[in-house]
Amino acid sequence: MKKSIVALLALCTIFSVVSVSAQAKLKDGFYFAEDTAFQSSGWKDQVVLEVKGGKIIAATWNGINNKGAEDKKTESTAGRYGMIKGSKIAKEWHEQAAAVEKYLIDTQDTAFSKFTATGSTDAISGATLGVKGFYDLVKAAIAAGTVSKGSYKNNGWFYAKAPAFDKSGYAATALITIVNGRIVSVNWNGINKAGGDTKFVRAVKGVYKMNAKQGEWNVQAPRVEAALIKAQDPAKIAVKADGKTDAISGVSVTIDDFIAVAVEALKAAK
Repeated sequence: MKKSIVALLALCTIFSVVSVSAQAKLKDGFYFAEDTAFQSSGWKDQVVLEVKGGKIIAATWNGINNKGAEDKKTESTAGRYGMIKGSKIAKEWHEQAAAVEKYLIDTQDTAFSKFTATGSTDAISGATLGVKGFYDLVKAAIAAGTVSKGSYKNNGWFYAKAPAFDKSGYAATALITIVNGRIVSVNWNGINKAGGDTKFVRAVKGVYKMNAKQGEWNVQAPRVEAALIKAQDPAKIAVKADGKTDAISGVSVTIDDFIAVAVEALKAAK
């Protein structure tokens, strides 16, 4: 019996060492992942990790939205997110997210799994929000590998909105995510002059109808976003005099408004 216990303890020790060793062997660089779709709340969460010496030295939990607004941290910091109203610990989203980020850096535990049925945890002080999505993205970011170096000087979230509404009553918005100098995510939308739902949301609901062969606006917009991620520079996407482009397959919508706000947003990244 004693031999069995000793053997079991030795085996547990080996697995523990292997686990720690595996986490310590992360390749240096930047990692990124985001949700594949917008949540019912209108947000799509993102995670950025920076690894040096095989250890996570920085972690950023953020999000983009289908409301034509800025990133989640900016919205929360400005008091526009509103989590504090229903928070048991009277903390806004960005404050709780910071506690989760710190916990990951302190523990280096990318395989954290102490979740409640609702995805929250009692293990992280200062955070009562759901954290399972964060750790799912941490795993996805690591699995995706490092983000190659890009040409932009600054990393972060860069936002711009058209200075005026167009004749259809929309003002274009662009929210661009840059990691390691590279554009990794693009969010194009339009704010309605009359208020209410954005162009993307209206298109998803079937209210903004184009009846285009290439698909509705919410179907075509992601193709334009993907084209910018590939090109890494809005100036490289050719736009015709009518505001449309032949450079992106499956796109018949005008994109000149998007190119304009993308250029404006990226000024702060250079």
